[in-house]
Amino acid sequence: MLSQARKPANPRGSTPQRRLLTIVFCDLVGSTELSAGLDPEDLLDLMTSYHRCCVGVIEGAGGFVARMLGDAVVAYFGYPRAQEDDAIQAARAALDLFEAVAAVDTGLERKLRVRIGIATGTVIVGDLFGAISGEQDVLGETANLAARLQTAAEPSQVIICSTTHDLARGHFRYRRLDPMVLKGFAEPVLAWQVLGPARWRAALRPSVPAP
Repeated sequence: MLSQARKPANPRGSTPQRRLLTIVFCDLVGSTELSAGLDPEDLLDLMTSYHRCCVGVIEGAGGFVARMLGDAVVAYFGYPRAQEDDAIQAARAALDLFEAVAAVDTGLERKLRVRIGIATGTVIVGDLFGAISGEQDVLGETANLAARLQTAAEPSQVIICSTTHDLARGHFRYRRLDPMVLKGFAEPVLAWQVLGPARWRAALRPSVPAP
């Protein structure tokens, strides 16, 4: 379901800050095949619907959509406003994205699917490069870790790092994965797949409404 709305303030032009941040990296599965089979205007309509869906779910959970890189969406939980449950909300939003994205009307026989990586760590976040980019970017390995975990995920799978797992412990069901050898990381990375909300929490949640 879409979590209760907690929209963050607009941080554009903000001074860089040191933050504990949970970063969500969401990527659309099969975008190359989609682009090859659709007229460019139809593809634009589809991608616009996909992006709007992602923004709605992420902002509804209190996250901030930092950038859209083609078919990828990068979101921050813990910036510009930090909450004690940022890691929990990020994982919950990831699970909600699977269902919400699949419900997007594509006009095609296939449904849209995404793969998601989530990592939590200390970063420098804000308007790092001023007028050069105008984006809210981060410095630190957390963003790279989230991106690498996303690459390792299967379609309709969310993989989280050990820090996110520790912060969200008890709120979800998990499958511990074999240590992952990820590009750019000297040691194998511990990671978990989020299977769904903990059973006691699932019983409290209503079904996902259609977008």
